[in-house]
Amino acid sequence: MQRSVRAVQGHPSALLLGLQLLVILAYPFLDASTSGRAVLGAVQVSVVLAATWAVRRTPTLSWVAVLFGAPAVVFSVLEAFVSQTSWVVLVSAFLHVPFYLFVSYALIRYLFHDDKVTRDELFATGAAFTVVAWAFAYVYAGAQVVWPESFIAHGGEGPRPWFELLYLSFTTLTSVGLSDVAPIDDHARSLVMIEQLTGVFYVALVVARLVGLTARRA
Repeated sequence: MQRSVRAVQGHPSALLLGLQLLVILAYPFLDASTSGRAVLGAVQVSVVLAATWAVRRTPTLSWVAVLFGAPAVVFSVLEAFVSQTSWVVLVSAFLHVPFYLFVSYALIRYLFHDDKVTRDELFATGAAFTVVAWAFAYVYAGAQVVWPESFIAHGGEGPRPWFELLYLSFTTLTSVGLSDVAPIDDHARSLVMIEQLTGVFYVALVVARLVGLTARRA
């Protein structure tokens, strides 16, 4: 038990990545009921707390994460019960987007703070990528409040559920582009293009870093 606790304490980036993957896998099973959404809200809180914990291990300013993370916790739970309320969705996006972008920035700084690649830094590589996808999902959630009918999917028009927007974010960031959820408003298309550039830049940045360290070690 103590060994497991020490392993978690030594790898907060792995905990963050694991919780995000858990939300992705659990969402289809739990979103249909109020209690299920409450559980998802609690797990989302865990994701926020794990992200804040991971950031504390970096040389960045932890108080910025707390400033946005604490109210993001409240709205993560609130969205589980009133997910169709526009102002709640908009405020939640306003809090989550800068928080997750800050976390991704902090994790990238963590990756670049020395010339050694530790196991937790490898987990941080995946965690930072998924955090960016999370941030853009909230960007899209806020965008369809400000610009209604921004996205369309195989299920028809209307506001897209948050999980569909997360799906769109992952397919865009990874350049898969499955296109069964698509932006139809020019503002939304601009945001999607920004995420496409972000995904390409991130992969190039991390690959260049790992290749450079490998060449230096050789």
